[in-house]
Amino acid sequence: MLPPLSLRTRRVVGCRQPGPCPSPAMAAMLEQRAALSRRHLKNPMQTRIDRRFQELARQGRAALLTFVMAGDPDLAASLAILKALPKAGADVIELGMPFTDPMADGPPVQAAGLRALAAGTTLAKTLKLVAEFREADRATPLVLMGYYNPVYVYGVERFLREAKAAGVDGLIIVDLPPEEDAELCLPALEAGLNFIRLATPTTDDARLPAVLAHTSGFLYYVSITGITGAAAPQIAKVASAVMRIKTKTTLPVAVGFGVKNAESAAAIATHADGVVVGSALVEALRQSLDRSGRATDKSVEAVTSLVASIAKGVRAAAAAPA
Repeated sequence: MLPPLSLRTRRVVGCRQPGPCPSPAMAAMLEQRAALSRRHLKNPMQTRIDRRFQELARQGRAALLTFVMAGDPDLAASLAILKALPKAGADVIELGMPFTDPMADGPPVQAAGLRALAAGTTLAKTLKLVAEFREADRATPLVLMGYYNPVYVYGVERFLREAKAAGVDGLIIVDLPPEEDAELCLPALEAGLNFIRLATPTTDDARLPAVLAHTSGFLYYVSITGITGAAAPQIAKVASAVMRIKTKTTLPVAVGFGVKNAESAAAIATHADGVVVGSALVEALRQSLDRSGRATDKSVEAVTSLVASIAKGVRAAAAAPA
């Protein structure tokens, strides 16, 4: 990877730091990326994600964001689930890009990724899945969530071009820190995609500005320290964290990791702009599979019935008196 953007930019200007000066071609590329950063901050884009959060804010309720793994347990079943999520109550869909070595996923999501890979799911097939979903649904925001390695191997320019064409609205790339924004974040913004960053309980006020710098669409607040689905969030701590973050940004804040049912979703929805549920959905899907791990006639309903229940919890929080 290239060194952090801030360091690379300082080296271009006068080349005062130790080490070799960049070539003219490299200097031109760095200046172009720095200009892109300035341009984005001056003229932020409007996306399906932005419009959905604005619409729900006018309704006075939080968004329900649902995570499922692309190709789990196979591409046909995965597409059926995707198509059914909005009617079940999903406001935004997060679609996992299966990867062999995840760093933040708990056992249910890891298992979902392995099932998808075993079924032959690739990044190209994931993008095709999005395109097929978009044939019938042009309104629901869809975010790809995963890790940088598959994107890097696929090729950043090709990935962004095909993702945009397929109908992807945003990206969550768990293992790319702000120091590496030039790798994917800034090119994604240039391509018209939101780049959604994660904040955690350990993201203090010194670190938060870097996390927020190029984040768009919404900020994903990880409610626990640990992997997905590992523990239940402590609502008082989540409320305090969300309040602190919202003093630093006008972005919607969505809270995930540990949301399992309507009750926990409703509790978070009273404090956040969005509630993310993932591990509970992929586990519900797993329990619907046959002994060979294949989809059954109960698989779609297993996911959508849980989504519908959690959606009622989110909407109940909006209806409850303050």
